[in-house]
Amino acid sequence: MKKLFFLCFFLIIGAVAVQAQEKKTSFYETDEGEIIETAKPIFKFNEETFNFGELKEGDPYTHEFLFTNIGNEPLIITDVKASCGCTTPDWTKEAIPAGGTGIIKATYNTKGRPGKFTKAITVTSNAITPTKRLFIEGDVITEPTAPAEQAPVVPVVEPEHK
Repeated sequence: MKKLFFLCFFLIIGAVAVQAQEKKTSFYETDEGEIIETAKPIFKFNEETFNFGELKEGDPYTHEFLFTNIGNEPLIITDVKASCGCTTPDWTKEAIPAGGTGIIKATYNTKGRPGKFTKAITVTSNAITPTKRLFIEGDVITEPTAPAEQAPVVPVVEPEHK
């Protein structure tokens, strides 16, 4: 009887210890609509595409993409790259704890780049989606130049010949 009691006692203690060691999990919906249970960090962006609208050529413009880590593990961004040299990224470098927030900034330089644009910013991290793409877009407008001032036109009068 003692052996049975000790066996049950150790089984209960072991089950409690195993349950205490399990990681907390969250649910994540993939782009295909599949629900996945995971302990990994999860990005939740306020927006993934930002349209600047019309921009004046010559100035740099910046947008901040805000996000929350809705997963249960710290989120670590390892790299952020822009699709071209006209866009400069900056981001939260520290680990973002579960429930914490961070930013990814994208600065677009409009100098010498008139016309419509769409630029990608690729984020690499330890999240359930290790690569995430954000987009900025807009239309760079060139200011029309004022016509150069002209000297007044003086009529030429030819002398009469006699």
